[in-house]
Order: sequence, then structure tokens, then C-alpha cells
Amino acid sequence: MTETVTNWAGNITYTAKELHRPHSVNALLNLVAGSRRVRVLGSGHSFNEIAEPGEDGVLLSLDALPAEIDVDTAARTVRVGGGVRYAELAREVHRHGLALPNMASLPHISVAGSVATGTHGSGVGNGPLASSVRAVEIVVADGSTGRFTRGVGNRFGAVVTSLGALGVVTALTLDLEPAFEVEQHVFTEMPLAGLDQAGFETIMSAAYSVSLFTDWRAPGFRQVWLKRRTDQPLPDFPWAAPAAEKMHPVPGMPAVNCTEQFGVPGPWHERLPHFRAEFTPSSGAELQSEYLMPRESAVAMLHALDGIRETVAPVLQTCEVRTVAADDQWLSPSYGRDTVAVHFTWVEDTQAVLPVVRRVEEALAPFDPRPHWGKVFTAPAAELRARYPRMHDFHTAARDLDPRGKFTNTFVREVLVD
Repeated sequence: MTETVTNWAGNITYTAKELHRPHSVNALLNLVAGSRRVRVLGSGHSFNEIAEPGEDGVLLSLDALPAEIDVDTAARTVRVGGGVRYAELAREVHRHGLALPNMASLPHISVAGSVATGTHGSGVGNGPLASSVRAVEIVVADGSTGRFTRGVGNRFGAVVTSLGALGVVTALTLDLEPAFEVEQHVFTEMPLAGLDQAGFETIMSAAYSVSLFTDWRAPGFRQVWLKRRTDQPLPDFPWAAPAAEKMHPVPGMPAVNCTEQFGVPGPWHERLPHFRAEFTPSSGAELQSEYLMPRESAVAMLHALDGIRETVAPVLQTCEVRTVAADDQWLSPSYGRDTVAVHFTWVEDTQAVLPVVRRVEEALAPFDPRPHWGKVFTAPAAELRARYPRMHDFHTAARDLDPRGKFTNTFVREVLVD
């Protein structure tokens, strides 16, 4: 049966003749063993060809596998199946009185896909979502299975944020903590003028998770979102005025889609994301780019973007600035350094957006940017390889685990050329 399969945004149409949805792990093992090339779609929330299997490959979804969510309250861990999304995981974890340390801006994305591409939330003390991973279970090229555990062996740093290049992730074990409540406060019109690096650090440390939003139509930030854990002090925030109405990060979009604001406390999983699980996240019609840079370059980076805002603004819906703590996943954009992440939600017009993406990358070049692996970027593969100190080690792991490149595609092969 032939079906047209696109990514979430609709800007990528995959060439595979069929999207395979195995209903059991045994069926998955047989499918992997008998296929020449395999790529996993995840929740489809990518904006480039990272999941493209090519005409000779199999495009695979894990959403028909049993949605395993096994919480161990004594160990404070959860084992979660490869097809599960964060919204359903979070509800079950919370039911057991436990929590994930952080979540991305939307809960609609798959856990395995998010971890594999270095997806993150915000917070100066919060690492990317992959930081919670304790163990990874994968199907390797010959159809057999493997398990990799933090602190055991020397490949754990490769298999967590792996771009899907080492095998099909069937389950992850994640660390948890006791459940907590969060209240969300939104402020408006914070100027960029006069902001120095010390001030930036103070602002981004004002709550458990902080996000700055701008449309770059004027200097400064249209909105500041503070997500305060109720077991932490209430911040004083003199840099901007409290919002008078509920806000959406994309101007003109209905704020009903967003998580509760005005300091109303609620469960962690209903406040840490920006968007409610039952609504379309963000605007729905968009492209996205994101770049992660050393946090100490944040203010200089923001001024560089301000210098090209007349180029950026016409094709921009919103831009979000967040912070992410360093981690040790070899291909994580936050590997080895505390980062500032600048995210662009563009209009849904590839032809108009790509020249602006190139201009943004030129402006950010002095700050050693690492693009989010699942977003739109134009940086050459050779430049990307140079920005990851453990790229050679990852290449070695990929060669050992998948010597014939069953889990690669054009996108991955270009990155992994040694």
C-alpha cells in the first residue's frame, strides 16, 4: 500500500513507499533484519530530512507498539516505550507522585525522537531532555537487541543523542524526582538596551525555567515567561511589567492553546511546556530553526541578531531565547558547555526563509553555533563536525554497531564522514 507521508510541518515529503507500523517487538526485529535501510519517523516533528530513508529504505513508526510506561517508584525511574509521547508519559509519571526534571515547550513530541536529536526545555540548571536517560534499549542492524546503561561501558554517550544512526530505540529508562508544582508568570516589553552578560544571567536565573520571546521588529523582548517551582522562592522581576492578559508566544494566536499563566499553580507537566497537550502547538503552519551557543556569548549574540532584525522580522513568527545546562552526550548541541539557545519559528515559506537562515548563520558564526539536529539549517557538514569534539568517537561507535550503514541516510552520512 502506498501512502504519502510528510513531517509535522508538511515541508518534507518522504520518498519511502510505505510507513511501516509494527505491532510487536518481534515484528520490529524481523523488519529491521530484513531491510536494507531503516529510518524512524518518531512524532514527525522535524523540519529537515533527518528521517528520510531514501527510496530503497524503510520509514518506520513505533506508534503501534505497546505504549509501555513502567514506573518504579522505589528507584524513581520509568521505562518508556519508543513510540510514547511526552504528554502521555508525563500524566502516568505524575499519577505515581513523580516528575521529569524538565519538558520541552510542547508535550506532543515522542520521547525517543526528542532525546535522539538533543531537544530541550529551559533553565540554567536544566540539561537537555537526554540528561534524564539512564538506559537505552535498541534494535541493531542484524535484528538483535542491545542495552546501554549510564556508567557502564564506553558507548553510552553515543547512543542517547544518536540521530537514529545506531539502531531503533525500543525503550528508554529515565530518572525521575518527586512531583512538584509550577506557577507561570508572564511579563512584557523588556528592553535589550543596557543588558549586559551579568544581567542576562540574573534574568535567566530568576526562575526554574525562563524563556524570552521577540519578533525582532524592535529591539528587546515582547514577552518573558518565568516558570517558578512553588518549592523555590518567588522571584522579584523588575526588568519588565506583568502581562495584563494571557499571552501566546506567536502574536495573534489564541492564548487558550497555552498553559495556565498569572501565577496559578499546577502540576509540573501542565506548566513546564508552553502549550497544552490537547491543542495544536505553536502556530501549526511554520518552519523552525535553532542554534545553541556558549552561554557566555549570549548578549553579544543577541546584539548580532538585533543588527539584522530588518532581514529576520519579515519571515519570523517568533524567536525564543532559552538556556540549557551542559551535558555529556557526544552529539548533543549542549555537549560540554552551558548554552544559550535561540529558536526561530518562521513563516511556512521555504523559499523565503532559507536566505534568512543563511544570514542568521553568518551573524551567529563568531559564537560557535550548533544547530538543533531536527530543524532547518544550512551549515555545511564539515563545519558541523568541527563543532563536536567527540564526533570521531561517535563515528567509530557507528561503524562498530552499524558497519553497513543500515540506519544512515544522506543527512546522517554527510555528518558522519570521518
